[in-house]
Amino acid sequence: MKRLLPVLILLAPAVAIAELRVFACEPEWAALADEIGREHVQTYSATTALQDPHYIQARPSLIAKVRRADLVICSGAQLEIGWLPALLQKANNRDVMPGSDGYMEASSWVLRLDATANVDRARGDIHPQGNPHVQMNPHNVTAVARALAQRLASIDADNSETYRSNLELFLEKWQAAIAGWEARAASLRGKRMITHHKSWVYLQDWLGLEAVANLEPVAGLPPTATHLSRLTKEFAGGVVDVIVRAPYQDARASEWLSDRLGVDAIVLPLSVGGTAEAQDLITMFDDIIDRLLRATHHA
Repeated sequence: MKRLLPVLILLAPAVAIAELRVFACEPEWAALADEIGREHVQTYSATTALQDPHYIQARPSLIAKVRRADLVICSGAQLEIGWLPALLQKANNRDVMPGSDGYMEASSWVLRLDATANVDRARGDIHPQGNPHVQMNPHNVTAVARALAQRLASIDADNSETYRSNLELFLEKWQAAIAGWEARAASLRGKRMITHHKSWVYLQDWLGLEAVANLEPVAGLPPTATHLSRLTKEFAGGVVDVIVRAPYQDARASEWLSDRLGVDAIVLPLSVGGTAEAQDLITMFDDIIDRLLRATHHA
């Protein structure tokens, strides 16, 4: 019997394993890669939705992940400029360097908002190539999904048809979800919001929300007492509908202003995992719209 074991092992059906290692800078792109790649990819996100993706350390564990990656997908537009270049340099994996098939910036596949030629650092944490938080408009996710499927197919040609099939399955449910979100969110059009940071410009553009101010006096700098006092005077009298922050941003400023203006201060998930309800891309947008509707209609 013992002599039969090697033969039986050889005849046993092969266990399916992931062919491609995908290193995502943010959870939303790891989630998208899982949707398109399914059993053919192994994904890893360098950050969680409870971390500010601007400020991450290039840890040895991340370097090791990049060194073994077949594809690196990040938001781009300099969101990760403080840490991704160091990771790529130290990992020294030529297959995922910028310009290769193994490197992809999601924001390069959509129309970036707020691009500027003014790089004056006195304006704070600005992104001259445009706002990088493109995942906040689901139509952008559609464009990135198509590009990602093509990229996976180019790297792993043997499974190209599977990636295309997975893409079509994803887009079918995604387009149905978008139609539902837009119908439910119709009453949000024209609602006025104060945001902690300019993280929500694509959400605003999609839903017709109006951002009237930011809690940060200068982009990337913490709210100050002077600035908050100015906002209290400027927006007294019910001219704001909601105050919004991301999960990793300090709640104190938004709650302070909420008390004085008499409007709800809420947390919206900026990525998958940002709230208990936002467990994947679809439930992330479900939760965003649920929270906005509750806050603006006091349901």
